[in-house]
Amino acid sequence: MKRTHLPLNGLRVFDAAARHLSFTRAADELAVTPAAVGQQIRALEDMLGVILFRRTPRGLELTPEAEAGLPALRSAFLDLEESVRAIQAGQSSHHLTIAAPRDLTGKWLSARLARYAAETQDLQFLLVATDEALDFTEANLDLAIRLGDGPGENEGIALGAPHFITVQAAGGQGVDAPIAWPGCPIEDGRAIMRVADAGLAIEAAANGFGRACVPELLARADIAAGRVVQVGDERAAPGYWLLAPLPQWRQKKVKALVAALLGD
Repeated sequence: MKRTHLPLNGLRVFDAAARHLSFTRAADELAVTPAAVGQQIRALEDMLGVILFRRTPRGLELTPEAEAGLPALRSAFLDLEESVRAIQAGQSSHHLTIAAPRDLTGKWLSARLARYAAETQDLQFLLVATDEALDFTEANLDLAIRLGDGPGENEGIALGAPHFITVQAAGGQGVDAPIAWPGCPIEDGRAIMRVADAGLAIEAAANGFGRACVPELLARADIAAGRVVQVGDERAAPGYWLLAPLPQWRQKKVKALVAALLGD
């Protein structure tokens, strides 16, 4: 069934004017002028084909038509307020679905999510391990983390500086040969080991298999723990981005998650 167009703004003005029986006090409540209230009421009367108020020596009075419709209107506005609160409660839900590369999850993301969960009650995470772009709506994602040059068509913010570093086992122990992974391929068979991702490359380097060229963000914790050391200079490379389409990016729960992930 086709829904009737509802002049919600005019109905809201009518409700305020009916409660106060005064265009002036209704205008104060709605932060508009009394003239604007009068215009809205006249437009609503023209649309409905009825008179809503009569002016009497004692002030404004509701017509029988207005009195007949007012209880249902006020009930409807209460239902609308409940609906808005329900929508806002959904936005502040503690269920968060995040897509991220597996190596980033292991080397960086998990520790921050654990810290965030310790500070915030009832959090629940669903982690989708992937390096591929996903349909946010189809996968019901709240946030994704990608290695790239920017957020593309999504909203986003960079995680740290976009550069790679080379690491090897602390103390210079191990084989002096490169470790390859898809983000840092090694040509002509020089690699002593080939692994699936940067996290495995860091582990191989820490165990003395050679040197690994990896995103600085992923190696940061292992450097701080003394498992690996940086050798040589940084080099510019794609960086990690927190990203989501604008509707998800605006959600209260996503804003809180982004702030937690960006905190030290």
